[in-house]
Amino acid sequence: MAPLALPEPYDFARSTERYRAFGPDLANLWHEGGVHRVFDGREVRIEAATGGVDLEPLEPRALHYLGGPFDLDGFYAFAEGDPVLAGIVRELRGLRPPLNPDPYETLVTSITAQQVSLRSAFAVRNRLIERFGVRVDHAWAFPTEERMASAGEEELTEVGFSRRKAEYVVGVARAAVDWDELASLPADELKARLVALRGLGEWTADWFMARHLARPRAWPAGDLGLVKALAEYYFDGVRPSIAATRAFGDRFAPFENLSAHYLLASLYAVP
Repeated sequence: MAPLALPEPYDFARSTERYRAFGPDLANLWHEGGVHRVFDGREVRIEAATGGVDLEPLEPRALHYLGGPFDLDGFYAFAEGDPVLAGIVRELRGLRPPLNPDPYETLVTSITAQQVSLRSAFAVRNRLIERFGVRVDHAWAFPTEERMASAGEEELTEVGFSRRKAEYVVGVARAAVDWDELASLPADELKARLVALRGLGEWTADWFMARHLARPRAWPAGDLGLVKALAEYYFDGVRPSIAATRAFGDRFAPFENLSAHYLLASLYAVP
């Protein structure tokens, strides 16, 4: 099978590091040098190959999953004009942030990560997957909205969710969101729709646009890691307010999304 070619440059190991950095991720499982992901009930293995990545079997959506929509060439040319980004790009060249292909999973992942460490969030998320998802071979299919809409909140607390987060996860599943319509909306309207759902704030909406829709101008100003990165690189160690962080995002237009990913990856040494 011919490998799927991704736009160069592309560093497979660096781009998939997030699937190893915080412990196993059952829905994006790193196994023997490759990532296993379930698409529509079918498990796909993705590994590095000369001229691209090998997929077994070939899955058209894998290009999006691997961050194909991002314009790295344009971003790298832009970064040369910013002394901080220029150095970070040289350090992390080839990092293509992967994208979550499922909208509901994206939101649940964000809810799980609210106010806890990423390692703890991954552990709770894995228990959710084991309880409500389906194991295909090595990887698990993330629980569907339909399955979670029928779940009791107490079932989620049993796997480590707080009562409030359990309400959020089940509530989003029961909201019957039209994801295709949502994806077509301009940023302001999309964010308004999402934050109208209980438990979802601006931070979650920003990351939804960044990590699911690959919107180039998505800028997660409320992310504490991003605030810390800006303090480290641009504000002499003083953490800016959320409002100041959002305003500072204009500096990186029209590449706010990639700038945020690269700043975070440089600060924490993982994508």
